[in-house]
Order: sequence, then C-alpha cells, then structure tokens
Amino acid sequence: MPTFFDTHAHLDFPDFASDLPQVVERAQAAGIAKIISIGTDLDSSARAIKLAERFACVYAVVGWHPSHVTAAPGDVRPALRELARHPKVVALGETGLDYHRLPSMSGAHGVTRPATNAEVGRVTPCAPSPEDEHYKQKQAALFRQHLEVAAETGLNCVIHQRDSVEDSLAQLQPFADHVRGVFHCFANDAETMRRILAMNSLVSFTGIVTFKNGQNVRDTVAATPLGQFMLETDCPYLAPMPYRGKRCEPSYVKEISETVARVKGCSLEELSQATCRTACEYFPRIAGNGS
Repeated sequence: MPTFFDTHAHLDFPDFASDLPQVVERAQAAGIAKIISIGTDLDSSARAIKLAERFACVYAVVGWHPSHVTAAPGDVRPALRELARHPKVVALGETGLDYHRLPSMSGAHGVTRPATNAEVGRVTPCAPSPEDEHYKQKQAALFRQHLEVAAETGLNCVIHQRDSVEDSLAQLQPFADHVRGVFHCFANDAETMRRILAMNSLVSFTGIVTFKNGQNVRDTVAATPLGQFMLETDCPYLAPMPYRGKRCEPSYVKEISETVARVKGCSLEELSQATCRTACEYFPRIAGNGS
C-alpha cells in the first residue's frame, strides 16, 4: 500500500475528543504514516505537542492563527521560541493573513453581520475602514513575529492566506532567503502557485481537489510539478468526496491522493514518493524522528 502524510490536521479540536485513538488507527490502516497537528494559539499548540508525545506518528506545528489575532499577546515570540524547542515541533504556524471576515463586516468579530432589509439588493461601495486597517496591521505584525522566530530556529512556516494572497507574499518576501512557507489549503490559480514556488516555498492541497466545483484547484494541481506540493486534510474541515459534509479525518488523504494521482497522470507509488520526500525535506524533524 502506498503511504502518505497528512501535513495539516487539527487533532486537538473538540471534534476528535471522543475517538482520537480510533482516528489515528484508521489513518495508519489507510497508509497515512505521519500526521502533523497544527496549533491555532498557544493553548492549541501545547495540546498539539501533547498529542505528538502521545502518538509516535503525530508531529506538531506551533503558532497563532491570524483569525484569532485580537486575543494574541503583543509579542508571541518568546512563547514560540520555547515551544519550538520540542523535538517533535516541525514548523511554526498556522500563521499568515485572513481578510475574509474583517471587523467592519461583523457585529461581533468573526460573525458576519446579516444585511438589513434596506441593504438587501443594494450594492454599497466599500470604503476603507480604520478598524479593518488596524486589524490587518495586527495580523501582519503577528505573521512577522512567526517569520522572525522561524529564521532564528531554522524551522519553516505553515501559512494561512485567505483573501490576502498579495499581502501574504509581500510579508514573506523579505524572509525568503531564510524561511520557506507552505501555503496550505491552496485554492489559487497556477500563476500564483508559480510565484510561490519561485520564492522556494510550497503549496499544499486538500479535499477540495475532489469537489465537483473544484476544477480550478484540479487545474492548479495539474500545473504544479511533482516534488513541489504536499497533501493535507485540514481536518476536521473539508472532507473529500464521498465524505463531503461530514467530519474530515487524516485517513481521507487516501481519497485525496487518488484524485491527485489521476489529475497528475502518475501512479500512487510515484505520488507517495514525491509528496513524502517533499514533506521530509520541508519538515526536517520528521525525517529525524521515527514513527
């Protein structure tokens, strides 16, 4: 059976609290040899490390998600440096920028405000909001702190970018000689992918590649060279077909890999060798730890 890695999972989320050992067992039975559990704040990162200590096949990424920036400390670097010392921490993140839900769009941060009756059907020009600009600046500062610690520690970054690709690339550029980024859950076009690869960074594909409306992602997969991308679930989100709408889990990399191999016109064995080698090069501590 060809083996694969799930390079982006959220095993510490409550969705897995009741059956995590079984989730890990199913992943291994499906040929998913290694799983990287991604932190979204300091508590989540600490939980990811605990899971890496509990399960030999699990590794951790530590960081603070941009969507939670309002709760972040002013300087997260000391905590990141300490967490990064753990031998099973393989990268920093999930970090980056997310402009999908800005404060001006929400009555409370993160909850989109419904339109009033007077606004329904009316197109209103978007004026720059000082609140939104402050929010973006806080995200940029948090992202930069992750990049600085990555440069210090020799680790790479797991990058979240939603509706923010240009600013994300601009933030990464000054660090490109020292830090690589994997743009996870990649759903942008092939031209953006080529710009990322030109910075010696990578992209990673999720179950979106299997969706009926995911042709744009399949087109990007087709254009991305073997050895320049990884596979992930982003579980518990984005379950691939035929599980769409249900809880996602690491074993579903099997379905993702089957679609990607078909799109690439390669065998599962070739895809396994390429993606696992890429992951081991990108996350060197994986190669240095047995699973």
